[in-house]
Amino acid sequence: MKQKTFFTCQQCGFQSPKWLGKCSDCGAWNSLAEETVTVAPRSGPSRPSATLARPQRLEEVVASEADRIRCGIAELDRVLGGGVVPGTFILIGGDPGIGKSTLLLQAVNRLAESGPVLYVTAEESTWQVKLRGERLGVKAKDLYLLAETGLEAILDRVRELKPAFLVVDSIQTIYTAALESAPGSVSQVRECAGRLMQVAKVDGIPTFIVGHVTKDGAIAGPRMLEHMVDTVLYFEGDPGHPYRILRAVKNRFGSTNEIGVFEMKESGLTEVANPSELFLSERSAGASGSSVVAALEGSRPILVEVQALVSGTSFGTPRRTTMGIDHNRVSLLVAVLEKKVGLSLLAQDIFVNVAGGVKLVEPAADLAVMAALASSHMNRAVPQRAILFGEVGLAGEVRAVSRPELRVKEAARLGFTRCLLPQGNLKNLEAPSGMELIGVRSAAEALEGLFE
Repeated sequence: MKQKTFFTCQQCGFQSPKWLGKCSDCGAWNSLAEETVTVAPRSGPSRPSATLARPQRLEEVVASEADRIRCGIAELDRVLGGGVVPGTFILIGGDPGIGKSTLLLQAVNRLAESGPVLYVTAEESTWQVKLRGERLGVKAKDLYLLAETGLEAILDRVRELKPAFLVVDSIQTIYTAALESAPGSVSQVRECAGRLMQVAKVDGIPTFIVGHVTKDGAIAGPRMLEHMVDTVLYFEGDPGHPYRILRAVKNRFGSTNEIGVFEMKESGLTEVANPSELFLSERSAGASGSSVVAALEGSRPILVEVQALVSGTSFGTPRRTTMGIDHNRVSLLVAVLEKKVGLSLLAQDIFVNVAGGVKLVEPAADLAVMAALASSHMNRAVPQRAILFGEVGLAGEVRAVSRPELRVKEAARLGFTRCLLPQGNLKNLEAPSGMELIGVRSAAEALEGLFE
């Protein structure tokens, strides 16, 4: 038995035989920490396992959607692709206090109806979890709580109980005695996650693990952690708003474009079945600098208010501030408004916000952002029952976007009567009853039709 010392980057997992001030792999400064492992000499040639699985032809493998287990929370099931797949390994991350533990506790309350659930709490005591469970109305009889941080003890309890589901909260606080490094280090997270994944796959136990996030919003620990798991869920939201969005950034058993919308209340997280109506409920009538975009999150259309404020600057360099939308995208649209539409925004402070704490990532929001900017600059309100969507190019052209029929249908359902959309999407698109569809080819044409 001999000990080996090396330095591991706490951001990406890169290993070096000597200390470095800057990680040569990810570029992080002062992120290498010393770790020591005990290397045991091999006693002989390795032997193949006696329990090797028999190779199967692809056509012999039976896969059925009926194998999925419903969580009982429709928004969570939507993001997971229809439910939990047996043996799946799921990582959920998010800012502190965003509601990760609350969501899982509510989910296992329903899942316990399908079999025993072991909830490992490495950050709280069992009575603290019980108090939170009472507030959330958790009354499952087959929900077992375990306050433990040692991986070996956790695995022993799993072998004894043989649960149908396993939850570990959180992966950064558990450790294995096989390593001398501190809990939360790269080697500890990698080793603990690897052994938990083996239990999930071999025994077919769906396993949820909670992951901390760094100040940059990424899940703490080695990037390998996200590669190991089957599904990575991010729970996001603005601390100043009660709404939370669950987004899948990786899903081997479903789409990564679906989102789930929740509202945080005193009694826990409640599902928002109609997020469009909720996000538009407080929109001011007749206010300039406001427009509505028909965004698409996976297969779900969501109507969101885009707000803009354009005012004269008191500084030498105008400010450009954005919330909920990419800053570079807004800068591009401002340049198009100046060059192709003729609006003078050079000496103006510009603030753009997506109401409700929603984050817009698809380019279909371009037309609505431009309309809000022009509305604020000209101090003319966008018609209250008008909606927009479309991608804007550098030449000022309006490009077609995906699934226009879903966007238009959702807008008509909420009482909108006028829709400005790309001319390319107008072909073979049937207008809903009471809805006027206006196809536009350029940003200038769209603004002219909007403020005529």
